[in-house]
Amino acid sequence: MTVGPGRQERPYRLVATAGHVDHGKSTLVRALTGTDPDRLREEKRRGLTIDLGFASLELASGAVLGVVDVPGHARFLKNMVAGVGAVDACLFVVAATEGWRAQSEEHLGVLELLGVEAAVAAVTKADQVDEERLGTVLGEVGDRLDKSALEPVAVVAVDSVSRRGLGALLVALEQLFSATPAAADLGRPRLFIDRSFSVRGAGTVVTGTLTGGSIGLGDYLAVLPGRPPSFAPLPVRVRRLQVHGEERDRAWPGQRVAANLAGAEAAELSRGQVLAEASQWEPTRLFDASVQLLETAAPLAARGNRQLHFATAHHPVRVRLLRASELPPGGRGLARLHLETPLPLLPGDRFILRDGGRQETIGGGEVLDVQPVLRAKSARPDRSVERVVAERGFVEVGLLERLTGVARQPDVGRYAVALAERARREEQLRALLAAAGTLGLPAAELDDLDRALAGELEGVELRAGRYRLPAGDATHRYLAASRRTPLSPPALEGHSLAELRDLARQGQLVDSEGLFFLPEAVAAAERALAEQLRSEGATVTVSQFRQRLSTSRKVALALLAHFDSVGVTRRRGESRVAGPALARRLSDEER
Repeated sequence: MTVGPGRQERPYRLVATAGHVDHGKSTLVRALTGTDPDRLREEKRRGLTIDLGFASLELASGAVLGVVDVPGHARFLKNMVAGVGAVDACLFVVAATEGWRAQSEEHLGVLELLGVEAAVAAVTKADQVDEERLGTVLGEVGDRLDKSALEPVAVVAVDSVSRRGLGALLVALEQLFSATPAAADLGRPRLFIDRSFSVRGAGTVVTGTLTGGSIGLGDYLAVLPGRPPSFAPLPVRVRRLQVHGEERDRAWPGQRVAANLAGAEAAELSRGQVLAEASQWEPTRLFDASVQLLETAAPLAARGNRQLHFATAHHPVRVRLLRASELPPGGRGLARLHLETPLPLLPGDRFILRDGGRQETIGGGEVLDVQPVLRAKSARPDRSVERVVAERGFVEVGLLERLTGVARQPDVGRYAVALAERARREEQLRALLAAAGTLGLPAAELDDLDRALAGELEGVELRAGRYRLPAGDATHRYLAASRRTPLSPPALEGHSLAELRDLARQGQLVDSEGLFFLPEAVAAAERALAEQLRSEGATVTVSQFRQRLSTSRKVALALLAHFDSVGVTRRRGESRVAGPALARRLSDEER
């Protein structure tokens, strides 16, 4: 079946198996789908799943369930992690003959750390035990999963040989499908490569799970990271696409995809690389994250070498705890991680940490800050876009989106600019313009951001490649002093109150509660207030607003009084809520 450029015709979800070795995962997949997921000759010889296997199942509703079958043996856990890194849900398998075992527990830990929540549990080999034993294992599995982050829709007894319980399991899988949201389409595709091979007459083919966005025939993409030492992106073009053997014009997030690529040899590609649009990513060797240790893990020292597993990749990583000397078993903390290989990461990405020496999973975490700029001792990472801007002072919005995954409107030119950085630069520009006098300030001497700021300064003109201040603006002492400290208005002593009120009537100052502010300072304070109301809740106190602006209570009260008078805020007791003017603006921004 060929599907055109629109959304796929049939709803699709991707699940992975999980469970201890020899508990019948592959046999169950074969009984459900008719496909043997063990494709390697060594797997068939040993009767043991070594690498990832894939199959698909059409449910009674017509929806399609893709299945990633993972190995259960401890020696192949890195392959198991590679298979579950981008799935929607889990088919957890426990044999009635053995019950809950060591790898059951480790697989459960991996799933929890990666944020997988939806699951169906299958208790296999049901015909090999008596009903009492079967009831005991069903209860054991249900109790263990109830205490976990997984939310099983059902625990079903099955036997793959006699096909006992497969009908009930299919019903449970339909319920699992309905309970699992479709993979998000964010317009930022990443296909995590788990296989690369060459097909006679076609050339290079990669397979993997697609997340974040769609890819289509003819798309020009890149493989990230490229080969060392430069790790430069390897450009490729999509020649053909398949989803579980069906030819497609376009593949969508959450699908198992095979992509025939032009521009790269199969030998150049390997598991762990990512097929993506290079312009959308900022691969990094350094990131800050929250880290969660398993209860069974040894304490994690302030510095240590571990293995990081992200999607299908696994790499050595140096872990440095932030603001802690040790993380205890079951503990959670912040850490800075150093990789040898740059990876295309985003805040919110999940990863697993393993001890390479002991070959065991110790924990995992969530990416918070890609390419942090503060030193480790000063870092306070979270997923806030405004924090990223504040720590850098200013960020080009394209780079900001690559670092955070969030598209943000620029404040000035093509930049997102922190309030303090804007005030500092505007003060500096005013001083330079005043010093330049009538000759003017050459635009060529300014960087891109300062040119954009100069173009927005009230009264500043650009003529013959030079920025100039009007004569009156350049000589007024109060305006010049205000620009040095925009959120701390100068003292009124030495200035004519009538003159200041005249400047306010002209729009060069804003008069509130006896204090006079520059309009750009009021606008900056309003932006800060809007962001505070959006991110911290529906109300803001005077104290919270004062702390946000790093100013005095007197100044904060005067600004809030002005905002009350123009409908930006409304007073509710000792707090402020969005007034009609600000509410309309926030609503417009959300749309």
